[in-house]
Amino acid sequence: MKRELHLTVNGVSYHRLIDTHRTLLEVIRDEIGLTGTKNGCGQGECGACTVLLDGEPVNSCMVLAHEADGHDVVTIEGLADGAVLHPVQRAFVETGAIQCGFCTPGMVLSAKALLDRNPDPTRQEILDGLKGNLCRCTGYVKIIEAVQAASCLLDEEEAS
Repeated sequence: MKRELHLTVNGVSYHRLIDTHRTLLEVIRDEIGLTGTKNGCGQGECGACTVLLDGEPVNSCMVLAHEADGHDVVTIEGLADGAVLHPVQRAFVETGAIQCGFCTPGMVLSAKALLDRNPDPTRQEILDGLKGNLCRCTGYVKIIEAVQAASCLLDEEEAS
């Protein structure tokens, strides 16, 4: 069965006729062509597919596309302003919080959502904010440093 879907992704409106069983992840990658959102476990456990749905991080592999009908979605591609990285993206790069990079889009979006809610999180609040995102490469030390650095970068940006 197909159903019409109206979705805003990274500020662009999309209207598609899609099968009702399709996930938000599938629509983002296969219908819209944004491949920064990764298909990891497909079971909502790893966070590689994390996107922001109305500003809240969700595992897009666990959201039926129609559940996002009429809502705003931000993917990793939507954070940068052209060639200018978002402060959270920049902090991940500058601190070396990426190795293979597979978890990075989900980590960055979860970190952004955390910092939107809490601009100066403690280490424990960072761990709690990223608990749905798994990384098999970095050991999380650099990722925590990246979120702390992003907090400072956002403060500096706001002050100027």
